[in-house]
Amino acid sequence: MKPILIVYATREGHTRLIAQHIAEFLRERDFDVELHDARDSKTRPRVGGFSGVVLAASLHLGKHEPEMRVFIERERSVLATLPTLFLSVSLSAAGAQDTTRAAEYRKRVFAELEKCAGALFDKTRWRPGHTEFVAGALMYTHYNPLVRWVMKRIAQKEGASTDTAHDHIYTDWPALDRVILDFVRTLEPELRAAG
Repeated sequence: MKPILIVYATREGHTRLIAQHIAEFLRERDFDVELHDARDSKTRPRVGGFSGVVLAASLHLGKHEPEMRVFIERERSVLATLPTLFLSVSLSAAGAQDTTRAAEYRKRVFAELEKCAGALFDKTRWRPGHTEFVAGALMYTHYNPLVRWVMKRIAQKEGASTDTAHDHIYTDWPALDRVILDFVRTLEPELRAAG
């Protein structure tokens, strides 16, 4: 059975936690998984040797981490032949998924998220098999003073926590697990053939 590759690109570390969560979730279900930090240019996984690829990148100021763009551009031709899932991780996704918010607000935020992902896909000339928007975290304890101040102001405007002494995670872990299970089901014919 070929393993599943999980590639992540993160700034403050929450997307790495998401990638690690996915890896552990899959390993508990007897899947062989390889985790790769897109920033690591010294070790390059042989992408063609995997049954599928999950790519997770944080989104800041409308752009995904540049390391993910570089990884996709380098591996584009192989990624195009494999089942792929792209996870766009952001605080905006928390707003889009917040059912207490007005439907019009959620629709607008979701459209903005799709536009940001589309910009990455256009730039890399690659489209994943599936894209999912994952709520991120306010990593106040990891921000420098200026970023912490800016993020606190944004959080205040959006109704999120302004307690800068702690990090605040908005990721819906059970929902993420369901997304991963759905992705793994797309690999099942390939996994059965390899097994």
